[in-house]
Amino acid sequence: MRLITNLVLGVSAAVVLAGCKAGGDNQGLEYAPNMYHSVAYEPLTQITDQKAGWYFNSLDARPGEFYNSNPYNAYRMNMRLPAPHTVRRNAQGWLPYRGVNDSTGLRLANKLVNPFEASPAVLDQGKVLFETYCKHCHGAKAGGDGKVAQGVKIDGVDHSMYPGVANLKGDAYKNITEGHIFHVITYGKGLMGSHGSQVSEEDRWKIAKYVKELQKN
Repeated sequence: MRLITNLVLGVSAAVVLAGCKAGGDNQGLEYAPNMYHSVAYEPLTQITDQKAGWYFNSLDARPGEFYNSNPYNAYRMNMRLPAPHTVRRNAQGWLPYRGVNDSTGLRLANKLVNPFEASPAVLDQGKVLFETYCKHCHGAKAGGDGKVAQGVKIDGVDHSMYPGVANLKGDAYKNITEGHIFHVITYGKGLMGSHGSQVSEEDRWKIAKYVKELQKN
């Protein structure tokens, strides 16, 4: 009897230890797996089965982790793909900027007209945006002397030197148009990378308006 008991205990211990082993596709046994593996929510799907992903859910009276139908929509619908051939507009009703990222696109951008007037409110907003996205390279007054351009000295050693940042108050840039600035913020030029994904079209125009104001002083 003792032999059988020891055998059962030994086999049970071996199974438990085997479950603790992880590697490759076998990650072993886990307690409360939903604490380890987050389930990505895909808004363009609609899973109506409330039991879907039940094995990830350790809480009572709650649907499975994969269930994602919208209870606040009459048809339980989530976000849907836009209709074919439709074009988004922003809050102002503007269509996306269609300028092309080449020399021709930059030349045509010179003719663009800023939709904002140089009001105190627009200039104040442009200043905030400039100091957020541009100051670290171009400097507070757009003189090409920001921290990125100058670098910093730590223990007598220069770091983060990035020469060649444009001095927007220099003679070579004083006559550029607000459309030119907008285009360059969108796509980048030379050492400057694209900021189109970080700065909205509305904010790009405000920055352009503020840069032209800086060039006057």
